[in-house]
Amino acid sequence: MRISDPNLIGRLTELRVELRQGAKLSELTSLGIGGTTDLLRITKHETIPDLLQLLDANHIPNKFLGGGSNLLVGDGELLWVVLQLVPPESDVVLEGNFAHVDAAADLGRTVTFCAKRDLGGMEGLIGVPGTVGGALRMNAGAYGMQIGSYVREVKLYRAATRQIETLRGHQISFEYRHTSFAPDDMMLAVILELPSKTYNEILKGIRICNEKRRSSQPLGQKSAGCIFKNPPGASAGRMIDELGLKGLSVGDVRVSDRHANFFVNAGHASAKDMLALIADVRERVQKAYGVALENEVVVWNA
Repeated sequence: MRISDPNLIGRLTELRVELRQGAKLSELTSLGIGGTTDLLRITKHETIPDLLQLLDANHIPNKFLGGGSNLLVGDGELLWVVLQLVPPESDVVLEGNFAHVDAAADLGRTVTFCAKRDLGGMEGLIGVPGTVGGALRMNAGAYGMQIGSYVREVKLYRAATRQIETLRGHQISFEYRHTSFAPDDMMLAVILELPSKTYNEILKGIRICNEKRRSSQPLGQKSAGCIFKNPPGASAGRMIDELGLKGLSVGDVRVSDRHANFFVNAGHASAKDMLALIADVRERVQKAYGVALENEVVVWNA
């Protein structure tokens, strides 16, 4: 999808929206897969309702992109434009045990920033790629913790009301890799209440988590993290591994030799090949275990 109307481009400039024409989403996702479209970078939260109204009036479909770390995007020329927040200069502001964080802030850097100021609790997220907004949407977690436990307030754009709203933590349902946010809600900012810990104590936890990741995940390869959610009381990776599927490939997409629930882009993989491998593995697990695996990776298929 391309924006070429000079009047529309002028209006985007008025809204302080940066237009990047012909952006390659393969360069904006951790999988290194994705087609081409126009990218609209938003510098002011307050302009979002007007921006969405403008796009609707011009019949321009759109999707919102965070850090692109848990996402599989379709190939070729995409049928929608992509919106993305530009992080402010100060994307984390602390008030006592409360961290006010912009949704576009990098998750790992946010954990580190808070840790250096003796605020912990999120050590398990230090190696999770992506933005704080993306972590909120999916209730990211690892090693016994999840971000939802610390959420006290979320600022978001709600497509249902076409307004920017603020939700208290008790108004949001946080479950395993799932929240009550609507698919088209846009995370803008969050207030986290974090427990006080010494930096040395936090650093010890971070080192333990990092060592676990290094020993069990393909950190040096292009991936979207876990492809499937773990079924209740079971492990998707373990089932895939037990079926001997590590190394199974379609084109340049391969089941990781290190972690069977990570599918890696080993070269110039396509979304078509990734979807084919996902379907193949899901079918094999269903046949062997009677379990229908649910995607954890988000799919934007053209």
